[in-house]
Amino acid sequence: MPELFARIPEDRVAVLIGAGGTTKRSIEQRTRTRLTIEAAEGGVEVESLDEGDVDGALRARDIVLAIGRGFSPARAARLLKPDTYLGIIEIKRVARRHDKDSLWRIRSRLIGAQGRARRRLEDLSGASVSVLGSTVAVIGQEKELESATKAIELLLRGSEHSTVFHLLVRRRRDQAVEAALEPLEPAEPIDLE
Repeated sequence: MPELFARIPEDRVAVLIGAGGTTKRSIEQRTRTRLTIEAAEGGVEVESLDEGDVDGALRARDIVLAIGRGFSPARAARLLKPDTYLGIIEIKRVARRHDKDSLWRIRSRLIGAQGRARRRLEDLSGASVSVLGSTVAVIGQEKELESATKAIELLLRGSEHSTVFHLLVRRRRDQAVEAALEPLEPAEPIDLE
């Protein structure tokens, strides 16, 4: 049986377990896994219940990591959908700033007043975004993840919000055009008899 390991911040362990263990049980049931949580250290072992089924274990591990990066269990459950992935961006590495004041300012800039910048980023990219500590976590399908990651990196490097949001609008429009130009699948022949 496949086994994976993850580590989350100790203050997020209670969120992972949930009231009376409901969140933990829900993850286990939906991914066919068993989670063993070391509350004192934040260590989580993910064990698949199905022999050879790595997909459930990988999804459970990603959900655990997403909750550890600040997502609510409901938003982290988006990772159960097919072709949906988790990406984690290190703010310090992208912004090339390591002091606490710079990190606080950069995080604040990414979130915006009352969370407006983060919500706008989510609306335009289609991805879910969580800022916690020195990381930004993103959940979305491949194109959503790509768009959100590019936008976040631009914001972390100091680009203007309006420039980044216009880029996202343009990318969204281009993706809609691509989807409209994709060849249609042939229709089933109609039997006229």
